[in-house]
Amino acid sequence: TNDNLHFSLDLEQCVKCPDHQYASIQRNRCLQKVVTSLAYGDPLGKALAGTALSLTVLTAAVPGLFVKHRDAPIIKANTRALSHTLLISPTCCFLCSSLFIGRPNAVTCVLQQTTFGVVFTVAVSTVLAKTITVVLAFKVTAPGGRMRQLLVSGAPNSIIPICSLMQLTLCGVWMGTNPPYIDTDAHSEHGHIIIVCNKGSLAAFYCVLGHLGSLALVSFTVAFLARNLPDTFSEAKFLTFSTLVFCSVWVTFLPVYHSTKGKVTVAMEVFSILVSSARLLGCIFFPKCYFILLRPEINCLHQFRTTIHSKSSNSPQLSNCVS
Repeated sequence: TNDNLHFSLDLEQCVKCPDHQYASIQRNRCLQKVVTSLAYGDPLGKALAGTALSLTVLTAAVPGLFVKHRDAPIIKANTRALSHTLLISPTCCFLCSSLFIGRPNAVTCVLQQTTFGVVFTVAVSTVLAKTITVVLAFKVTAPGGRMRQLLVSGAPNSIIPICSLMQLTLCGVWMGTNPPYIDTDAHSEHGHIIIVCNKGSLAAFYCVLGHLGSLALVSFTVAFLARNLPDTFSEAKFLTFSTLVFCSVWVTFLPVYHSTKGKVTVAMEVFSILVSSARLLGCIFFPKCYFILLRPEINCLHQFRTTIHSKSSNSPQLSNCVS
């Protein structure tokens, strides 16, 4: 019943084929296994690459929409530097998924993990900085208070380089001790030898994921505590949901990652990168695009202020509207 056993007429007994070969259907000789990997030509590779390209193009269109409607109150209410960083980093996340598709080599094996770790750290730390900025903006009361000074000085933005530097240090230790390398899997798919990237040090890999997870957890906690901000300005709620989805995707990824082998493992990693990036981006920017394109009456300074602060006017004048 073993696919690697064949019957030898010379020895009149079953002989196991080498790892790079498999037994024929007649079990009378060994055949050479085909060397393969998750390629762009495979249906799964095409689907993942096409999804990554589509999400990249879609993300690239958002800044253009924001520039066109830059005078809208819902755009002015955003911290532009953080918003631009938050748009660029998921785009890089979509593009870094291409490193996992195609035949791996020593360079791509290293770039897969370092690029993934650093780019995602920038994205999640930007969400954390944006969450803290939103909270501070609504907590500021006194003109010369400490919170106002922190907000004006842009102190929350320093979270991004600090967290990124910590992740770079972890990746540097990983690459300096037991870096990823090219490996082969001759047993997960019959008749094939699959070339994959071995993580090298699993402890370092989990440290990188743990750093990302801790950032996402802190972001979720801060945003959740600020969920009762004014309903119209639901930025905190969107941030809460985005970090919740991000954490859910990667918590689900871990058991699936350990229960699959070969191409499916690589595909699951790419799928998790695409889904978490898309949800992180969509939960924050999709509502803004919705209000700009489908609810233009909301893009009115008088309406925006009236709804947030009082809601006392039954039919507010739509003055200073942006079309």
